[in-house]
Amino acid sequence: MAQTITAVRGTQDVLPGESRKWQYVEKTLLQTAGQYGYRELRVPVFEQTGLFLRSVGDTTDVVQKEMYTFDDKGGRSLTLRPEGTAGAVRALLEHGLYNDALPVKACYVLSCYRYEKPQAGRLREFHQFGVECFGAPAPSADAEVIALAHNALRRLGLQNIRLELNSIGCPTCRAEYLAALRAYFADYKDQLCATCQDRLERNPMRILDCKSPVCQAIAQNAPKMLDYLCDDCQAHFEGVKARLNAAGVEYVINPSIVRGLDYYTRTVFEFVSTEIGAQGTVCAGGRYDGLVAEMGGPQLPSLGFGLGLERLLLLMEKQNCPFPAEQKPHLYIAPMGEAAQIAAATYADALRQEGFCVLTDLNGRGLKAQMKYADKLGAAYTLVLGDDELQTGAAQLKNMATGAQTPVKLAELTAAFYAVTKQTALSQLEESAARFNKE
Repeated sequence: MAQTITAVRGTQDVLPGESRKWQYVEKTLLQTAGQYGYRELRVPVFEQTGLFLRSVGDTTDVVQKEMYTFDDKGGRSLTLRPEGTAGAVRALLEHGLYNDALPVKACYVLSCYRYEKPQAGRLREFHQFGVECFGAPAPSADAEVIALAHNALRRLGLQNIRLELNSIGCPTCRAEYLAALRAYFADYKDQLCATCQDRLERNPMRILDCKSPVCQAIAQNAPKMLDYLCDDCQAHFEGVKARLNAAGVEYVINPSIVRGLDYYTRTVFEFVSTEIGAQGTVCAGGRYDGLVAEMGGPQLPSLGFGLGLERLLLLMEKQNCPFPAEQKPHLYIAPMGEAAQIAAATYADALRQEGFCVLTDLNGRGLKAQMKYADKLGAAYTLVLGDDELQTGAAQLKNMATGAQTPVKLAELTAAFYAVTKQTALSQLEESAARFNKE
């Protein structure tokens, strides 16, 4: 017997019973972004490796340890995208979108790939919703992007999500801060983990978000970037906070939120939950005012965020957030005989053209088996179609919830089904109103 092939470790299937949840979340996120003027962008699943070396940074764990990189048949080095921003910036530059009216607002839902240890909410193939805003330097842009994420999470029914906020300044004021960090951590160099010892000279800000308990304890008393902000960066940060306060978006200041590359500037933020274990960051974002120029484009202040869908769905399940009910068939047509099967398919298609979900038998089953199948599917109505019905041109439409039957003319089935379902809906509304008045 041949060995069964299973999904690759770190990937998962989204089965039909779960896909509606994904569709609901993606639709809600895209609709929310659309209300802020963001339009969907779709980019390739793989890019030239150099794109990620420049945008993600060749000193990061993502580039050094986690990227899926391969040579194609032409000898070109390609990489499966580990995140969405790099491809969005590449598309912006390649197609000259920055020549349009600014800011350029783009959003996306895409799959990403990182080779890391699979765990709850973190897979090797994962999915991300993101927004990118190109050409908006003012603090109002930061506040709007944060408000977008806040409102999207709220619309999905999530609660107890904490917004953490920080500023990492600009290259000018950060230079003094990095010198202070190096001086502080140099006294603890022998106690730092091997990774952070390497970061000390190249990227000391990354030590602040190390997951090692020892490094975390040392970092607690490290200098804070907020104490080193220049006047412009301080004014920008105050502007962001003022706008969030005016919008009623609550936040806490977390000086440990950092980004390790020079083109990240000023505002950084995370939406965090304590209900999904160690992987508590649901959404993370901030400014990357130097990235577009770093990738060969003009100096274009930009910002955005990324939101992991697996973590988001995990948290929604944990909090029992409501999802739309699964679509049930409006009508099941049970044909008896070959002629009835042909007619049933015709009637079903006519009703589908009007927006109804209609199923019919595909396996040549008997009537009893078909009715059992229709009940299992949760069909609201059934209609039996045999030789007698075809000959008389009439059939009985059965309400599966009440058992009530309504005679209908097959030639007028679509109009009759509209009328019956409308009357049923009105009756349900009347029953609800009566119960409400009685209470």
